[in-house]
Amino acid sequence: MAKAAKAGDAGGKKGGKLPPVEQLLQYYRDMLLIRRFEEKAGQLYGMGLIGGFCHLYIGQEAVVVGLQACAKLGDAVITSYRDHGHMLATGMDPKGVMAELTGRIGGYSKGKGGSMHMFSREKHFYGGHGIVGAQVPIGTGLAFAQKYKKNDNVTFCYFGDGSANQGQVYESFNMAELWKLPVIYVIENNQYAMGTSVARASAQPALYKRGESFGIPGRQVDGMNVLAVKEAGDEAVAWCRAGKGPIILEMMTYRYRGHSMSDPAKYRSKDEVTKMRAEHDPIDQVRSTLLNNKLADEDALKAIDKEVKDIIQQAADFAQQSPEPDPSELWTDVYVEA
Repeated sequence: MAKAAKAGDAGGKKGGKLPPVEQLLQYYRDMLLIRRFEEKAGQLYGMGLIGGFCHLYIGQEAVVVGLQACAKLGDAVITSYRDHGHMLATGMDPKGVMAELTGRIGGYSKGKGGSMHMFSREKHFYGGHGIVGAQVPIGTGLAFAQKYKKNDNVTFCYFGDGSANQGQVYESFNMAELWKLPVIYVIENNQYAMGTSVARASAQPALYKRGESFGIPGRQVDGMNVLAVKEAGDEAVAWCRAGKGPIILEMMTYRYRGHSMSDPAKYRSKDEVTKMRAEHDPIDQVRSTLLNNKLADEDALKAIDKEVKDIIQQAADFAQQSPEPDPSELWTDVYVEA
């Protein structure tokens, strides 16, 4: 498969036709919802209302929003610990997600899972996994179940550039290709893993090529451009639904914050981050497309921002007002050997 076009190209193709304005506005709103949610989560963490680890998705919003736009009801999503954006993109309630972050009973895991362990069977979201790369074999298993049931669904299995060097990833690749499983392996390459650049950690930095020895095709995509992501996602979904087996999408993206809230990110310069935000921000790209093509005006976009901020504030209020779980909850949802 060919590599995707560079940032700023409409639809991933230079001179390509723009999608309907309603679709562009939906991308804008969905990415803004994730951005505002993560900003608020960062604030609550700084206030001591969120404990433990907290990995923010700021900067990477185009990846999950673009791919979720390719999904249909029943498609599964599984990811790593940088997972809040994926939850929101699948339609999970911001109130329940934020309440889980604050450890309250109103959270998706009753306040017992925290940032890295939330699930929603209704939305076919299977976590949030704290062990690096652990979600890849699980996602492969989800795809096995889909093929077994012959339900025409696919699994979006997200992992990062750091996970790409895990042995269990290659075992999963082998099984997925051997059995032609409908799984899209989405490598969110934000370039620094936990704090080490891809160039220093990977002998083969072109991660979309990692499936070549198994016969799995791959594509490198501008993960800061939601239109390029959507285009590549449509092709990948069609490939899987046609029974051709797994496929790899390497999303070239960038996180603006540190690996987690406790990471000062001293391994990169502030100028690098500033340049990326100024020239490649996924939300600004859609905003510019809407304004430059006169598909929306400033007032309309401000109204969307206000709506999103109100939703996030309500989620933050709910997360602080929801009661803490009763101590008896320690003994629920626990597997006990008979």
